[in-house]
Amino acid sequence: MFRILQLDMIHWDFWQGVSVPLDAQIVTIIGPNGSGKTTLLDALRTMLALDCSGRRDYKRYVRNNKTPFAWLRGRVANPRTSGLFPYPFWPHQSPEVTLFCRIRKQGGDWVRQYAIADGDVPLNEDSESTLEWLGVQEYRRRLEQAGLTPAIAKVLALEQGDTDKLCEYSPKALLDLVFQVFGDKAVLDHYAEAKAQQQQVEHELEELDRASKALEHEAATASQRADKYLEWKRLSDDLLTLDSEVLPRMRLEAQYQDLSQRWKDYRLPWHTLREQGRQAHELEQQHIELTQRLKQAQSAVEQAERIERDALRHLTELQSHAQQHEELLKLRDRLTQLAKSHPGADQLADQVTDLRNQLRQCNKEREQLLSRRDELNATLTSLQQTGQMPLPREVSEFRRMLDSEGIAHDLLVDIVDIANPQWQAAIEGILRGNRYLVLLKRSSDRRRARELAQRARYRHFIVDEREPVGTAKRGSLLEAIRFNADAPGWLVEQLNRISRVDSVADGETVQGDWITPDGYFKERRGSRHIGVEAHDYCLGTGVKKQREQAVHRELADLHEQDMALQRRISALNRELSPLQQMLDGVDAAHQLALRTDDFATAEEALASMAQLRQDAGQALATAQDITRLERDACNALDKQRDGVRRQQYTLEASLEEARRLLTQRRLQLRDLLTQLRQVRHGMPASWLLADARRTLCEQYQSLEQVRAQIKVERDRLDAGLARGEWITDETVLLRRDKLQQLLQERQQQLDAIGISLARARTLTEDARGAYINKLKSTVRAYGRNVKQLGALAGIEVESELPHLDNDDLVLAQAGLVVKFNFDQKGMMGLNDGEASGGQQVMKSLILLIGLMMNDSQPSGFVFIDEPFAHLDIFNIDRVGAFLKATEAQYLITSPNTHNVNIFEPSELTLTTRKKRPGESWAPPLLQTRRKRAALAR
Repeated sequence: MFRILQLDMIHWDFWQGVSVPLDAQIVTIIGPNGSGKTTLLDALRTMLALDCSGRRDYKRYVRNNKTPFAWLRGRVANPRTSGLFPYPFWPHQSPEVTLFCRIRKQGGDWVRQYAIADGDVPLNEDSESTLEWLGVQEYRRRLEQAGLTPAIAKVLALEQGDTDKLCEYSPKALLDLVFQVFGDKAVLDHYAEAKAQQQQVEHELEELDRASKALEHEAATASQRADKYLEWKRLSDDLLTLDSEVLPRMRLEAQYQDLSQRWKDYRLPWHTLREQGRQAHELEQQHIELTQRLKQAQSAVEQAERIERDALRHLTELQSHAQQHEELLKLRDRLTQLAKSHPGADQLADQVTDLRNQLRQCNKEREQLLSRRDELNATLTSLQQTGQMPLPREVSEFRRMLDSEGIAHDLLVDIVDIANPQWQAAIEGILRGNRYLVLLKRSSDRRRARELAQRARYRHFIVDEREPVGTAKRGSLLEAIRFNADAPGWLVEQLNRISRVDSVADGETVQGDWITPDGYFKERRGSRHIGVEAHDYCLGTGVKKQREQAVHRELADLHEQDMALQRRISALNRELSPLQQMLDGVDAAHQLALRTDDFATAEEALASMAQLRQDAGQALATAQDITRLERDACNALDKQRDGVRRQQYTLEASLEEARRLLTQRRLQLRDLLTQLRQVRHGMPASWLLADARRTLCEQYQSLEQVRAQIKVERDRLDAGLARGEWITDETVLLRRDKLQQLLQERQQQLDAIGISLARARTLTEDARGAYINKLKSTVRAYGRNVKQLGALAGIEVESELPHLDNDDLVLAQAGLVVKFNFDQKGMMGLNDGEASGGQQVMKSLILLIGLMMNDSQPSGFVFIDEPFAHLDIFNIDRVGAFLKATEAQYLITSPNTHNVNIFEPSELTLTTRKKRPGESWAPPLLQTRRKRAALAR
């Protein structure tokens, strides 16, 4: 290996520019602590692309002086050798070569570059531009070619105090280090290459096998995923077929079946409709016949009633005359009694007062009776002239106001008719509060009507929103009502919501509102009776006759009551007149004398009128019987006609419902036929063939089955997607095929690598044999070297040849055991804890220098940092003599000491000095060279 002859440093740490000679076998570098001894060694290490000592690096040294660049230049020997290359720095053939290291800041960081020049090349701008600059790795490779192996580089990087670390190596580590230094590089490289190739092939085989297993697992997974995709695709296609083909075709079949059934349903009611039409015609004829008979019966009733009234009037006149005669005779009896008793004035005054009070009460009752008779006569006149009930005064006045403003309207009572008289009382009760509700015919009149209602304070609703009355729900109260015009929607909805029940017990089984025929009503708030009596009916055309009959009966009762009151008033007047006269001074006897003729005439007339009264009573009774019989016959005919009318209403409602239903079904048939044509228009002709339709119906029984099957399959697909079971990406098929192809190719690769592995193992066996032979010779050579070095130092050194077999495990466990005997105290190992500090240093130096003793490559250079730190004077001399006896170049550091023995072996001494305070750069190194004559001695 080469030696170092000179080192130049520019801007290295605190040296601005220093040239250091190193052309001696042993160079001692001394100086106080912190003066730059290790810095000088780190400069040499950096120039050789080695690691600096400790945790330092080259950047630390170039950052200290705050300059943007630094240079290291080394001049080294390039002697001729007998190795593979004739010169260490081949192809450079000059005895000396120059090494350059350029450090500069680039991109915020420090970068180093190297160059090797043939001969002694100075550092200047011209040389810098002509040099071939190398990277760190390429520079290290060329230094390794020159003999600076990685093992030696590791030794040269030992820091201060670590020169004794070689003796701490394990036998295995020491054997590896020795072979790296002394072993034939070609043999080592061949064995390492063969072994590395075998390991690489084995590793590749393991990796490939592992990858194949993973690939096999991945292929199986991909196959499963592909199966899931195929299953999903099959289900999706089936679902698509069901949804896009089967379902439309089954809908078409369902439409065919529905159309056929609807046609049957449409044809079925025609016979019933014709029969109901015939029945309606018969009922209409019966109604006309009964109406004629009823008119005749009513005429007979009216004739009988006139006869009865004449008989009653004749009897009443006879009774009135007889009553007058009887009262006159009663007055005679009273006056006779008074004449006998001679009453006093006080008694007469009390009687007169009592009679006057009775007379006053009778007159008051008669006034009320006459007022009620006038009201009934007005009602009867309105019924006979207009056919309608008389309206309340405020309603009549408001209607006149609307008519005067030209606002067309209806009252609710005008448009309501009773279809089923059985429910008259219930309907009257429900609509009682809305009888006089005003229904405007034009929405544009709404504002004016409301203003009039506000001015008149009309208490009933003004409604401008009207709509046609829809179909009544079966069993609802609306079913018993007929509207002659559009009605408010909310009213129709209310009536349609109320159910008709025959009794409260039946109503308990009905949900919602209900009402009985007599008007017992149940709603959300509770239940109550709201029925209306017959004489208060006002809705419907059939109520006129009932109200006329009720008015006639009430007028007859009022007439009898009036006659009785008149007779009572006449009797009171006749009784009061004589008493008043007596009270005024006329006595009873005198009055009897004055009216003797009147009393006699009355008695004779009363006797003659008895037979007349009896005959008139019999005539009245006969007339009443006839009237009752005629009225019963008329009522029977009226009831029969009402029954026929109710049957007509029911039949008409049924006919109307049947016609509406037929119309609805006809429209539905038309719509279905249109839809069927539209659906058929977009379908392929093959779907419409009879055989295809029959096959489809045999495969799928109904549309519901198809929908159920679609739902099941869609739910299955959706559930699988939700659980992540299905694969919907069709690329899984490509991945499966690709993985299967890769798996086949991988198997072929495994087979090929297996063949390569067998061949690599054969090559490794051969290379291992050559390696073992070379290792044995290397260990023998190193053993001789350390034995010779030990003899020079007066130390007995023995090395044991390691057990080497043609087996990688044995070679991996093999180690070099070296033992030392200091002062005949017995053999000790490398690091068995028995040696002193000085002995440890001697061990390490022997082991270290033994690495440099090579016949093919003379010994190179060694960095030893403070080797004398733990030695006494005697051992210092022994180490110095030992170093001089070897052929290597030594660069030794030592701190300032009073022991001058450390300078004994040194040919060149370099002294470092600290940087003075206030100065930017440290002073240059001092040189002390031993004279040649002294060296010769």
